[in-house]
Amino acid sequence: MRKHPLPPGEPTSADLAAIEAEWPLIEAELSVLDAEIALINAADHGGPSPLDWRRLRRAEARVTRVAAELAARPAVLKAVA
Repeated sequence: MRKHPLPPGEPTSADLAAIEAEWPLIEAELSVLDAEIALINAADHGGPSPLDWRRLRRAEARVTRVAAELAARPAVLKAVA
């Protein structure tokens, strides 16, 4: 027997608010993924350039910065997220 009911088919307002609050981090992580894909694709064309590596480092730094900003938000927003 389940203690918690299954989630409804549609996201609640709280779910959508949590996604919106975390969207900057999601977007930053997608930038890292794009940079990693570019590195993989560059391997077929002579290897990654210094610009490719810089793009990855900048994307990783952005993830760190955004995650720190989210962690520093007041507890009210953390409860939603």
